[in-house]
Amino acid sequence: MNEKRAKTIIDQVMMAIFDAKCPWSPEEFMQKFAFDIKLPVMTYDSTTGEETWAESLNSTRFITFQNEEAREDWMLPKREITSIDDIIEIWHETNYTTTERNFNSINVAQSDTVYDSENVWRSANCTRCKNIVFCDSCHESEYLLASQRSTASSFCIRADDSTTCSNSYNVICSNKISNSLFIQDSSTLHECMFCSHLVNKRYCIANMQFEKDEYFNIKKKVIEWILG
Repeated sequence: MNEKRAKTIIDQVMMAIFDAKCPWSPEEFMQKFAFDIKLPVMTYDSTTGEETWAESLNSTRFITFQNEEAREDWMLPKREITSIDDIIEIWHETNYTTTERNFNSINVAQSDTVYDSENVWRSANCTRCKNIVFCDSCHESEYLLASQRSTASSFCIRADDSTTCSNSYNVICSNKISNSLFIQDSSTLHECMFCSHLVNKRYCIANMQFEKDEYFNIKKKVIEWILG
């Protein structure tokens, strides 16, 4: 997994939602859409000095998952202990926080704590996901960007605390949302925008019902505004 592949995934999701390729680099996209998401940060392996990515920098000493596994024996020879300071000093020799913890996953980079996933870039705490970029705590999803705490969703940007969403942008605390933009606390919406607390609707804007043609004329202007 590398930045070029991440850009390809970003473009695919942008096309699915906005019918347009992403006009920004992955770094620019992250600044614009993932600014408030807890993402892995760069640090250094304390044993080798190599660059690595950690979910948190609360620790001051790190070791990559690969280097941690490569060290066969972590036991130390027995020494005399006369104080708590002795224990802390000896513990310091082995007390590294493991980074880039990826389990049963392939093609993962700049990520930490990823399980059973594939094609993951700069993400954390994700399980059974595929083709995700800049995500935190997402599960059983694919083609997600800048999303957090969402499940069973695909081709979404900024899906937060939501499930079973597709081809949508900026969905919060919602379920079964498709082809929609700016949705909050709603369920079973298709082709809706700027709606909250609605159920089983389509072609609504700001909780108002529109005709299909009216809706798509306005949606085109909204997309131009988002991309601008």
